[in-house]
Amino acid sequence: MDLSEMEFDNARPFDGYGPGFFRIGGRVIEGALVLHPGGILPWGGLADVATPMELAGKVDVICVGTGAEIAHLPPDLRAAADEVGLGLEAMNSPAACRTYNVLVSEGRRVAAAVLPVG
Repeated sequence: MDLSEMEFDNARPFDGYGPGFFRIGGRVIEGALVLHPGGILPWGGLADVATPMELAGKVDVICVGTGAEIAHLPPDLRAAADEVGLGLEAMNSPAACRTYNVLVSEGRRVAAAVLPVG
């Protein structure tokens, strides 16, 4: 099997995660965050609708990591995203990190809004 290295251009991928933190570009960041090709934003969690909506027009979809387990997204978050034409995909945070890395390596307009695990 041939393995190919992922190219991220200027975007920073997730390097790892653990209880309460994410590692991005070798830097450990505690708590929830939004990672997009332009940088990192602190995120107040699922109740913080405004922060992910800042990316409207800059990304097409946000992988929403709901922590260790998958959970339904709040209706107000979904409604706000629909209003600005932003796609949301709910998954657990490990899957959101992996999915973001793959999509951004393909040059897609994607972001990840993730809650820490553990």
